[in-house]
Formats: sequence, structure tokens, C-alpha cells
Amino acid sequence: MSDLEIPSKTTFMLETRQVCKKYQSGTTTLEVLRGVDFTLEKGGFLAVVGQSGSGKSTLLHVMGLLDAPDSGEVWIDGQRIDNLPVREKDRLRNSSIGMVFQAYHLLPELTALENVLAPLLIRYGIFDWFTQRRAAQEKAKALLDRFGLSDRLHHQPRQLSGGEMQRVAIARALITDPQVLLADEPAGNLDEESGAGIIEAIAELNRDKGLSIVLVTHDADIASQARGIVRLAAGTVDIMNAGAAGSAA
Repeated sequence: MSDLEIPSKTTFMLETRQVCKKYQSGTTTLEVLRGVDFTLEKGGFLAVVGQSGSGKSTLLHVMGLLDAPDSGEVWIDGQRIDNLPVREKDRLRNSSIGMVFQAYHLLPELTALENVLAPLLIRYGIFDWFTQRRAAQEKAKALLDRFGLSDRLHHQPRQLSGGEMQRVAIARALITDPQVLLADEPAGNLDEESGAGIIEAIAELNRDKGLSIVLVTHDADIASQARGIVRLAAGTVDIMNAGAAGSAA
């Protein structure tokens, strides 16, 4: 059986199998993930919670191919992805995985519209971009309009509020039509009202569009808006209450 074949009758949108990750600092070894098994069903919405240092963000980064596990496996829609060549991982991040972070990571010299378009410019390259540009711009404008930013298309990040910048970041994550959205403390830098709006926007993507979502948060109120909760403690799954949204062991 090749790594790209479906290994079992059940195919989850996102799955980790016995994922371990450790970091070395001088003579000290810090075990961040200790054999994490995690599954997210297609159309599921799981919140990953836990104290600082429990491994929440590390797990998300491993799922999003921003970091490699020391051992274990990561699968998306029946395909193992952690062992792919670097170029193929880059392609997957640009097509199948959308990511939103606590820090917005917008390019300061670009407008809101240009920031949203950036992933497609990377995908198509300079020469193909000219044939795709008009359709891409309309798609980006539609996303920004959906998030109430139709009057902010040509504003740079310094001209936007925190909530507006995070909405631009979500639109940028969605412009590639990802299979799964990974959100790492997306309301962490926002005031309560703006943060609530961001979480509602993410929940709406799951509820209305069926987008599969993993949301990392330390906030119990935010976690309660997901369809299931996974709690990490000392790098392992401590509590799982996922209902039909996914599972972990």
C-alpha cells in the first residue's frame, strides 16, 4: 500500500496518529506532544483547549505542515501529508489548508485586497496571474464584502482596526478554497466585542458552508461555540467531548 492510499474504511478530513514533538534547549529536552491521536470528521468543528505549554499551538502547526513531527503521522482526507516532499507540502498549504493566527501576519505595504490575493499570486505565478487576475479579484472582493469590508479594499493594515485585520486574514485563508481551516487563538489580540464577531464568523463558515475547522483557544466561552472540545494536558489528550464533530484518543 502506498502512502497516498486510504488506509481504512473511515476517511477523516484531518487525522494525527501518535504524533510526538520535542524541542532541545541546551541540555534540556522539552516533550511538547507525546503521542497525540486526533481526528476531525468532514464538516466538523473542534476546539482544542489547554493551559499554556500544553502543546495546542504545536499540534496545530504540525497539522498545518508548518512544523514536522518527530514521529507519528498526519493525514488529510485519506492522504498522508507529513512525509511529503517540501514542494508538495507547500502546494498543500496553498490549496487544502487555511490558517489564521493570533497575529494577523498581513503584509504592511499591501492593501486589504492585495493581502487576500497574495496566496493566489503565489499559486499562479507572474505569467499565469494575468489570465487569472480578474476572476481572482472578484473572488477576493466577494470575500471581503462577506466580512463587511467592502469599503476597506484599498486600506493598508495600519488603517484598519484589529477586528478588521483579522477578518482580512480570514478572507486570505479562504481565498484558496481550503478543505480545512486551522485557527490559532484568532481572537487573542482583540477586545471582547471584536473577538466575539471573529468567532461567530468562523462558526458561520462551519455552519453554513460545512468547512472543517480546528480552533485553538484558552477561552472556555469561545471553545463552547465549537461542536466538540479536545483538551490537551502535558502534550497528550486529556479530555475529549466531540460528539459527531470528530474524535481523539
